[in-house]
Amino acid sequence: MNYRILIILVLLFAEIASAQAQDTIQKVLTLDDAMNLAMENSPDIQKSRLNMEKNEQYLKAQLASLKSQFSLNVTPIQYSNQEKYNDYYSEWYTEKSLSSYGGLVISQPIKQTDGRLVLRNNLTYQDNYSEASDVSYKGFDNNFYLEFTQPLFTYNRTKMSLKRIELSLETSTLSYSIQMLGLERQVTQAFYYIYQKQETVKISSEEYDNQKVSKGIIESKVEAGLSAKEELMQAELNLATSKSSYENSLVDLENEKDQFKLLIGISIFDKISVKADIEYKPVIIDLNKAVENGILQRLELRQQEINIDNAQMDIVESSATNEFRADASVSLGLMGNDEVFMNIYDKTTKSPQLGITFSIPIFDWGQRKARIKAAEIALESTEIDKKREEDNIVLNLRKTYRNLQNLVTQIDIAEKNEENAQLTYEINLERYKNGDLTSMDLNLFQTQLSEKKANLSNALINYKLELLNMKIQSLWDFENNSSFVPKELQENIK
Repeated sequence: MNYRILIILVLLFAEIASAQAQDTIQKVLTLDDAMNLAMENSPDIQKSRLNMEKNEQYLKAQLASLKSQFSLNVTPIQYSNQEKYNDYYSEWYTEKSLSSYGGLVISQPIKQTDGRLVLRNNLTYQDNYSEASDVSYKGFDNNFYLEFTQPLFTYNRTKMSLKRIELSLETSTLSYSIQMLGLERQVTQAFYYIYQKQETVKISSEEYDNQKVSKGIIESKVEAGLSAKEELMQAELNLATSKSSYENSLVDLENEKDQFKLLIGISIFDKISVKADIEYKPVIIDLNKAVENGILQRLELRQQEINIDNAQMDIVESSATNEFRADASVSLGLMGNDEVFMNIYDKTTKSPQLGITFSIPIFDWGQRKARIKAAEIALESTEIDKKREEDNIVLNLRKTYRNLQNLVTQIDIAEKNEENAQLTYEINLERYKNGDLTSMDLNLFQTQLSEKKANLSNALINYKLELLNMKIQSLWDFENNSSFVPKELQENIK
């Protein structure tokens, strides 16, 4: 019995230890890892993808509606027994009717002309009796005919409807693509912000360690009577301040990690860190190439062009308000009837029909003119939006280019400042050891070193982010000198 208890306790402790070990496992994420998680888990991306798929189904349905449509209507039995009044004889009589009928319709829309070709066949069986004439009839009749209808003097509604659905699908695809690019920018910024916080923790930790060394040095001097106790008190204060800064940087890092986990769609209880390469590699940017490719490839401009297409179609539809139009129809058919089914076409009757109907507006109180004018104004406004979008693209590309040029200078300055600050701190640390410098003075050099390290890290990160901004703004990857179409979008951007 004791052995069983011992085994259970061992297994229990092993399970607890395993759970604790899993809790301490830290996931190290690269930028690609974070992007893949965000693309998969982002609610906005999921909704945009669903909207795109919805429009794909609408387009499939519209294309299917342009194919031949088959329908069959069947009434197996219909019976009636009615009392009717005969005005001529001023008496009531009974009329009985038993019938069955069915109809087959094959309808083919004609996309090129907006017409419709229809093949119909109606078969009926009747068993009727009228008390008024004391006559009954049992027999079959069939009506088979082909008809064609064609609207005239108006626009092609079938083509326009299809075009609108195609544009809706393209719009949703562009929106999906733009959202993915926006998410890439957002995730990249957040990723490097986490990396920046990690670097701040690292710098704060180094500063804390340096303060420990400084405090150890002054303690030795005070014990040897070479320095006043006030120096030790200042060193202790500097150490406490440095420790507080280090702990604050840890808190800031964890808070930002939680926000980042929500952004990329993982559990906030997961332990993560990020791994980034911020090594400075100068990239040559051709502003003319960036502007040219941005104007040609930017998805927002294509969206504006789609808006213009829709506005032009609105003008066409507005022009059809109270329009003069005609509807022409022609049909050719054969009718036959007989008491015996096999004989219904022994004696056929041809049934040609031809007709044209005109719709002629007389006076609409200016409704059509006003609708056309409103649609034209909407088109003009949309064209202004497209021109403004083009100007904003050029403006932002020029701004990004200048920022990159400036950041190159800032990185060069930051590297030299860090080297100087490191060398200055090491020189003054020796002076501090020799008693030529107070702990307060050394703390100033330590703060300066931490600041210069942070400035260099920030300059390198800002350069990376601005390079990404240039790539997204121009849709050209200057690092690899190739067109920038993310792999996730290649199937969607045509």
